Amino acid sequence: MTTDLSNVIRPIATAHGLPNAHYTDPAVWTEEREALLFNQWAGLDVAAAVPEPGDAKPIDFLGAPLLLLRDKHGTVRVFHNICRHRGMILVSEPRKIEGAIRCPYHSWCYAHDGRLVATPHVGGPGMNTHDELDRSELGLVEVRSHIWRDVVFINLSGTATPFEELHAGLLERWKEFDSPVYHGGPDSSFQLEVKGNWKLAVENYCESYHLPWVHPGLNSYSRLEDHYHIEEPGLYSGQGTLVYRQFKNGDAPAFPDFPGLSSKWDEGAEYVALYPNVLLAAQRDHGFAIILEPRGIENTLEHIHLYYAAPETNPEMRTRNAAQWEEVLAEDVFVVEGMQKGRHTPGFDGGRFSPAMDGPTHVFHAWVAENVAAHRQKMAAE
Repeated sequence: MTTDLSNVIRPIATAHGLPNAHYTDPAVWTEEREALLFNQWAGLDVAAAVPEPGDAKPIDFLGAPLLLLRDKHGTVRVFHNICRHRGMILVSEPRKIEGAIRCPYHSWCYAHDGRLVATPHVGGPGMNTHDELDRSELGLVEVRSHIWRDVVFINLSGTATPFEELHAGLLERWKEFDSPVYHGGPDSSFQLEVKGNWKLAVENYCESYHLPWVHPGLNSYSRLEDHYHIEEPGLYSGQGTLVYRQFKNGDAPAFPDFPGLSSKWDEGAEYVALYPNVLLAAQRDHGFAIILEPRGIENTLEHIHLYYAAPETNPEMRTRNAAQWEEVLAEDVFVVEGMQKGRHTPGFDGGRFSPAMDGPTHVFHAWVAENVAAHRQKMAAE
């Protein structure tokens, strides 16, 4: 199915949202998987998921079996999680790999840097080499990756502009936060299951228009009028607030601030959707990363991770802070699920945008439309 995207890339005052098929049609889902997730710098997981050398975690990324691994030198790498011999899955469960990565099928073994180091009986019984098999050409296939704010970004196609070049603007915008971040541990991670397309979660996150009705508690002190838009066409969009309330827990000291922050961040905070599927927060005393895992056309798993400026923070405060954020973020679930149900209405034309309030959402829709259109042109040329 080919959708008409001409209305989406218009100026916001006359633009329509993405057609229903972009939330419900299997053919468009497959198309978007390539254009928006495989061809871009997509969020896979966080480096904290493999904290120690040898830690390995298999991940199904939209049907592609990948392996997140921290090698013996502490470098986090991403490989295709398959043996170069017969395509067998190498690692089926998260675990520590002390020695080589061994294929359970024919016992071919790989070093942590991906090199093929053992091929038992490959030349016949007792013969572990073969003149016509060059081990140097059969190492694990490494996926292009980049880590920023502990998020492991991957570019599965290998064709995207280098991350630091592509996102130089956002790195400059948040350069004051260019210091180590520390994951809060098990009590600072949680998940939300959403019966809705992943793009709807992005759309909802990057705008503040819904605050008075969906987040009345948050809006009671960080009001709609205290927010501003963040729009960088083709890259990211979101919202900022001029009234950020630092987390408190009775008389206990507040979380330590990130070092070297200017006065802008005393009561300011920003929330950005970094396309395609990573939602980030920059705040004086802690931040978070949300990685949206598309689990089908109409299902998304949100992985939320909280980070702090110091490796040791008050555990009770971390737990309460995580609970507070889970409550706020869970308030959005019914909205995303409601919009998903609405996309099954045959007469819905994608909706319209408020020129005053929906700028960040329109920027995202235009990014989707432009990348899908470019993908279609490429496929047609081939």
